[in-house]
Amino acid sequence: MSKAYKTIVVDKNDGITTVRFNRPEKKNAMNPTMHREMYEVLSDLEVDDETQVLIITGNGDAFNAGQDLKEYFYELRDKRREEHEIRRISHAWRHQKLYYFPRPTIAMVNGWCFGGAFSVVGAADIAIAADEAIFGLSEINFGNLPGGIVTKVVADLMLPRQAIYYALTGAQFDGRKSAEIGFTTMSVPRARLEATVLEIARTLKAKDAHALKATKDAFKAVDIRRMSHEESWYWLKARIEQLTGEQKGGWMEKGIGKFMQGTYRPGKEAMPKDKP
Repeated sequence: MSKAYKTIVVDKNDGITTVRFNRPEKKNAMNPTMHREMYEVLSDLEVDDETQVLIITGNGDAFNAGQDLKEYFYELRDKRREEHEIRRISHAWRHQKLYYFPRPTIAMVNGWCFGGAFSVVGAADIAIAADEAIFGLSEINFGNLPGGIVTKVVADLMLPRQAIYYALTGAQFDGRKSAEIGFTTMSVPRARLEATVLEIARTLKAKDAHALKATKDAFKAVDIRRMSHEESWYWLKARIEQLTGEQKGGWMEKGIGKFMQGTYRPGKEAMPKDKP
């Protein structure tokens, strides 16, 4: 991707695309320019065949410090049209673009993660934090509540008592705690963070792309947790039929077929991909 951005950096390497927040002097806080650029880059990447897995992280010692209090809030307080536009774009790229991104997404939380950045972590399919990363819902400290969809994100992902404790107190917690309370998938020492995330990305890249998308749909395209067992059964049956058509019978003929031939073991590895 040859475009030059002011607040993000994009890197592509062998099917894995990494987007880095790049305002390290501001702890990668999200200003209007970053929101516009994130919306643009995700719009490009969602139709980019080279992007098989997407990683979101930050440059410097921060993942993302949330909204830029000066540029996002204070300077827009009397600019109603611009404020409305940026609020819309801010929500659109994090929830609509990132949450529903058509390929697997990983949040690599390398450092400070505050406020609005929780919605970025929550939108990713997988979130890996450094043990040393620091999280916090600091809105209460300046007389606000976690807005946008941050409160919904923490209510959906965190243990309930932990979610309201951190929202009410503004207390900080580290990467280990983030995994313990369900906000992230796991935490590892910062020295091993990038290697761990890349290993997961390569594992995902080896899977069938249609099956990955169908699996994401089962979790994100519908609220399957609130469906009845019967509704879930019928929805998943229909989605598998759609998947079978998209693959032209691939999971049955190739996936199970290659297992029957002794080519691979599904319990331990992905089915071998056909050579182009």
